[in-house]
Amino acid sequence: MNTTYEECLEAVLDCMRACNVCFDACLQEEDVKMMAECIRLDRECADICALMSQAITRNSPFIKEIAKLCADICTRCAEECAHHEHDHCQRCAEACRRCAEACLAIQ
Repeated sequence: MNTTYEECLEAVLDCMRACNVCFDACLQEEDVKMMAECIRLDRECADICALMSQAITRNSPFIKEIAKLCADICTRCAEECAHHEHDHCQRCAEACRRCAEACLAIQ
């Protein structure tokens, strides 16, 4: 595995963890309805990051296509999380931005 893929793998795993933490924490917030879009995007993002990590570790022939989709979803999740002041949302937004950048770097 080349260095760019190793850096991307680290970013997608960090992002997946941050999204799962954010997802769970959002479910504990007082106004869960207000967090619905954040919760939905956390799930989507964690799932695509899991797929991306698998694509990298098995040297998938579709890695660039998956990376593009991962970057797109991470960007959307970062934008949504950034709207919320909760620490878990802010940490998730930052992890999503790093992941999107790492995925775009392998294009």
